[in-house]
Amino acid sequence: MLTADGLDEAIIGEVSSYGRDETILYSVQKIIDILIERDGMTPDEALEFYDFNIAGSYLGEGMPTFLNDIGRETKIWN
Repeated sequence: MLTADGLDEAIIGEVSSYGRDETILYSVQKIIDILIERDGMTPDEALEFYDFNIAGSYLGEGMPTFLNDIGRETKIWN
């Protein structure tokens, strides 16, 4: 299983599906929080960075899975 460097605190589990290997499941909310706190990004910068550099990258089989747990009522920062 592949992981995203420096984002271990955002791991919330593993995902399995018929015919596929298990993958690591990350919380998008937790990733955004890490980028804001660790890297000093604004919420908008963190979301843009996530969209382009993390979710937008293709790493092949075994790449992580991301749970979009940012909803209308969920704020993207603490």
